[in-house]
Amino acid sequence: MRLEVDGAPLDVTPQPGQVLRTLLREHGVTSVKKGCDAGDCGACTVLVDQVPVHSCITPAHRLDGSTVTTAAGLGTPEHPHPVQRAFAEAPGFQCGFCTAGFVVTASTLTEDDLADRHRKLKGNLCRCTGYRAIEDALDGVVNTTCAAPGAAIGTSVAAPAARRIVSGSEEYTLDVPDGLLSGSDDGLRRTQALLHLAVLGSPHPHARIRSIDTVAAEALPGVHAVLTYRDDPGVLFSTGRHESRLDDPDDTRVLDRVLRFRGQRVAAVVADSVRIAEQACALVHVDYEVLDSVHDPDAARRPGAPLLHGDKTTAEHRIGEPARNVVASLHGGTGDVETALSASAATVDGVWTTGRVSHAALETHATRGWVDPDGRLVLRTATQVPFLVRDEIARVFSLDPAGVRVVAKRVGGGFGGKQELLTEDLVTLAVLRTGRTVQFEFSRRDEFTVAPTRHPMRVRVRLGADADGTLTALHVDQTMDTGAYGNHGIGVMFHSVSESVAVYRCPVKRVDAESVYTNNLPSGAFRGYGLGQVVFAIESAMDDLARELGIDPVELRRRNVVVPGDPLVVTDPHEQSDLRWEGSYGLDQCLDLVEDALAGPLPEVPRMDGPELSGPGLDHAADWAFGTGMALAAIATMPPRGHHAHTSVELLPGGRYRIGVGTAEFGNGTTTVHTQLVATALGTTPDRVDVHQSDTDAARHDTGAFGSAGVVVAGRALYAAAQALRDDLTARALALVAARTPRTASGVLGPAVVVEPEGVRVGAELVGHAELLAEGPLIAHASHDGTPRSLAFTVHGARVAVHRPTGEVRVLQSVQAVDAGTVLNPEQLRGQVEGGAAQAIGSTLYEEVLLDATGRVTTDAFRSYRVPKISDVPRTQVLFADTHDPLGPLGAKSMSEAPYNPVAPAVANAVRDAIGIRPYRLPMTRDRVWALLADATDGGGA
Repeated sequence: MRLEVDGAPLDVTPQPGQVLRTLLREHGVTSVKKGCDAGDCGACTVLVDQVPVHSCITPAHRLDGSTVTTAAGLGTPEHPHPVQRAFAEAPGFQCGFCTAGFVVTASTLTEDDLADRHRKLKGNLCRCTGYRAIEDALDGVVNTTCAAPGAAIGTSVAAPAARRIVSGSEEYTLDVPDGLLSGSDDGLRRTQALLHLAVLGSPHPHARIRSIDTVAAEALPGVHAVLTYRDDPGVLFSTGRHESRLDDPDDTRVLDRVLRFRGQRVAAVVADSVRIAEQACALVHVDYEVLDSVHDPDAARRPGAPLLHGDKTTAEHRIGEPARNVVASLHGGTGDVETALSASAATVDGVWTTGRVSHAALETHATRGWVDPDGRLVLRTATQVPFLVRDEIARVFSLDPAGVRVVAKRVGGGFGGKQELLTEDLVTLAVLRTGRTVQFEFSRRDEFTVAPTRHPMRVRVRLGADADGTLTALHVDQTMDTGAYGNHGIGVMFHSVSESVAVYRCPVKRVDAESVYTNNLPSGAFRGYGLGQVVFAIESAMDDLARELGIDPVELRRRNVVVPGDPLVVTDPHEQSDLRWEGSYGLDQCLDLVEDALAGPLPEVPRMDGPELSGPGLDHAADWAFGTGMALAAIATMPPRGHHAHTSVELLPGGRYRIGVGTAEFGNGTTTVHTQLVATALGTTPDRVDVHQSDTDAARHDTGAFGSAGVVVAGRALYAAAQALRDDLTARALALVAARTPRTASGVLGPAVVVEPEGVRVGAELVGHAELLAEGPLIAHASHDGTPRSLAFTVHGARVAVHRPTGEVRVLQSVQAVDAGTVLNPEQLRGQVEGGAAQAIGSTLYEEVLLDATGRVTTDAFRSYRVPKISDVPRTQVLFADTHDPLGPLGAKSMSEAPYNPVAPAVANAVRDAIGIRPYRLPMTRDRVWALLADATDGGGA
């Protein structure tokens, strides 16, 4: 059949049952993205005869004679469609993976449609922005600007990739058409004879493979290899990646004979197509010995419980207590907590629980691997940590790290979920076995059933205070379910009870925390890295303590938060730490800013689905209860124990600069800030800075983009490299001028040497770039080791309405004040805070990965796992404290993870204020809030 795609004819023969999305991508149309393949997210939206459709559920065979328009057909980076220009200038994106679909849908909206935008855009999800920037794009609001030479800091410069993103031409991981492509100079598009990989997952939560028969699968035409535990390289590792691999337990194999959760790899098939590989998986015959399983962390620690890793040891594998299923534990404190609590004028004691949360990044985990002409293994993969992936792949497969190249193109969202090694190992095994190019792409179901989630926690908090509100005792007893494997199970546990406890001044503290193995799907790194769960409990308890004492919640916190000069105590007041105040402290300002905002008028509340906020005024609306809450959080500006970045800046012909940095871009905005820092140091504009990033060939080393380190570590290193290059430029220019003008050598011209966009001006004379480079290359290097670290603070405030008949909670006002130091890019920072708050509202009110009693995930699609839509979240008002951190580049602090952490307790405290009942469990879904109200009505209490 024939159709027209983006103005060009396309003659195709669809496969039986094929959908339009896969047909388009098979023919090189990579502007169409895969987010769900179920019609739920809108990333694949195209126009069919000018009508927007989800191409992932549109049968291809019905489109004979149709005209198909993708984002690439609407406009180009050079000549964008008006809607594309608006999305670039707003900017209505962060990672940008959803943007092509949004742009296509938005291109069809009329003025009347814009008034009903929340319904018209229900089919398009964004995980990053919080939607305000997308609405600004729809309204034609321009939030970006151009920077003057040397003055990029403090301006809302647009992302270098903005116009490529909105036109669908920015490359993500798998945006490379199949087959041999020539003419590329980076070696990353020359892939031929592509094979695909599919996985047979375990049907049992705990089992041992007695035998496995792959003969029938291997005989299927198109199958090239069937991989099982017999092909495992025999090296234990962890999928969680850190600068030191010793931070995580060695408890995982590429393919294991013992299966510890439903969906764990049993076999992997490599075939000519995904369809053939999946068919072959069904032909693999496995005889399982089903083992007892345990799914509750309390039960897992009891004597006689099934042991998940009882064959491993503490000394060799870094597992705390294998005989108790305990990955790691912390038990300690200062003072006698029981005595202090009994002597307190007021006490609070409660147990808070949080559920599993999916990262729900719209680009799923994916890797394409091959061997390049030089014999190097190349992995093009969706990762936040390319260097750490390279090093572990080399270790597991006994390869020379120099013989492995790992590259991350733009990544479609991360949130910690891509600080894992989930697809790269199987692809490596398949490439080494077949010698061919192999691709492995998670489905959306895989993301819910196999990929790690946020750690579920149960947190008991006991607080005591004297009559004037001064804290006397704080006890945190935390248990977390790390699932079947301990990736991040150690780090998350320790981090969860660090800043959350240290932020309060209290003479007596105790922490009891344990990270526990169960036969549930693994947990992993998630935005906030455990702080959000414990902050939810502590800040809820602080609110209840304020009520017990009759003290305003903001005032109670003012009296007890740490201030400069205070030690940061978790369990040991004498513990040595590289956390420093260095004169940068904005928590007091943040408290004031949020308090003032909550005292002001209520913002306009957008129309949402569900019951109307009815009545003569909001305070008297029938069936609705209204409340106000707030909470605070602290977080270190970078991860502990070192976070390294080696960078370079080079002058290119024509006055452009090329930076080499290992940090990945996945919506964190580091690429934009990196160009701003370099342009500022070198007296040029960001558009003259080319970026070579997230490639193990781009820099000597980079720990990776996690822990909000992209700006404060890699950015600081880049700024230092740019300053060093500036010094080299001025020195060479002075030498050149001095050779022509001897007086210069005696200093007559003095300090009048300025680096400009067109060269270096020495007095009245401009030394151009060509003359500077004629003397040889000009390149400078610098690095940063991530220490010492500073603290960043966030305070969130919320006003909510609770619908008594249904339990629905609506956030009417969301405001967050942040202590981010020098604001390098105001619009981008605002977007990070809005996106973090929106993601937190999702896990506070809607999102939970649910498991049945046998560990089976029952929420395995977006339609059963509710990521907030444009109609679900309010605009978050973002306020900046006025601080300057000498430890960060030009005074900046990190602010990617921090906005997430205080939101849940702020909303929970507002719900408590509204209905008079304390919610103890997240998410606060309608049925749970309704049950709280019903229990109270029936006399059951909270």
